[in-house]
Amino acid sequence: MFDKLEDILVRLEEILNELNEPTVANDTARFQKLMKEQSELQPIADAYNEYKSCKETVEDSLMMLDEESDDEMREMLKEELSEAKKRIEELEKELKILLLPKDPNDEKNVIVEIRAGAGGDEAALFAAEIYRMYVKYAESQNWRCEMLSLNENGIGGFKEVTFMINGQGAYSKLKYESGVHRVQRVPETESGGRIHTSTITVAIMPEAEEIDFQLDLNDCKFDVFRASGNGGQCVNTTDSAVRLTHIPTGIVISCQDEKSQLKNKDKALKVLRSRLYDMELQKRHDAEAEARRSQVGTGDRSEKIRTYNFPQGRVTDHRIKLTLHRLDGILNGDLQEIIDSLIAADQMAKLANQGMDS
Repeated sequence: MFDKLEDILVRLEEILNELNEPTVANDTARFQKLMKEQSELQPIADAYNEYKSCKETVEDSLMMLDEESDDEMREMLKEELSEAKKRIEELEKELKILLLPKDPNDEKNVIVEIRAGAGGDEAALFAAEIYRMYVKYAESQNWRCEMLSLNENGIGGFKEVTFMINGQGAYSKLKYESGVHRVQRVPETESGGRIHTSTITVAIMPEAEEIDFQLDLNDCKFDVFRASGNGGQCVNTTDSAVRLTHIPTGIVISCQDEKSQLKNKDKALKVLRSRLYDMELQKRHDAEAEARRSQVGTGDRSEKIRTYNFPQGRVTDHRIKLTLHRLDGILNGDLQEIIDSLIAADQMAKLANQGMDS
């Protein structure tokens, strides 16, 4: 580990020297690449430099303790020694996590698909609430949301909704949200006051650029039709809506949110590319037993990951056995505690696997 850390210090020095060269600023691509690499290596270098500083403090304190006879000074040195040793332990854990292999998709935007499952209208109403939850969370992160397609049920529920979240690191935080979300509550339409259980599925997919996934347009069939829904001058007047069928997989995507047929076509292609890229990632996860074992529910779309219990005001994430009694706050986008806990659990699982491999 320490050889790798020393290599990182050397590489960071090289990057800083390159960034100081006058010619680099004129080469935008090279400049951005160097800045990105610096931002990735700097936290590791800072933690390692602090680690080395604490090691020196321990050595100095031990040496001075051997020479010091004054009781008060000895007490101060012992306290300094104890604090430095404690910090060294903390930094060793931090450095192990910082050195874990990075998911190449972590910095990407995400495409989110939410579909109503078991429970009819109640599931559709819950899908709309979960959509709003993610929009609120995105707002708290200063990310931007863009609607891609929406299929409503007429009473405020969503049978299916697809939208994009644009923001740095969106995938790194939201990738653990894929799976089955379950709601337990008394529906407004239930006269007997019985608690119903409904489900929705959430799929979080990294936005795929053309460099990530080469889509053959010969495999795609486009149909156009008139948009339907609420208001808008172009609704029911022009063939602006687009239906895209991917022939090899049978995937069908409809987009009608934009007035322009061309824009709807671009959005449909964006969703298809990301969905096919996500399918490829799933295959890789399934093929690599160790990788699958280290994931905290990012691979199985059918896994029941979370329950939202309205009568008790609680939310339970089943993967990490975390229960929080603040349902209203979570549905208003306060997801950070859950996301931080999932990231920490995933890191611990990966560290444990690393230990088994070494």
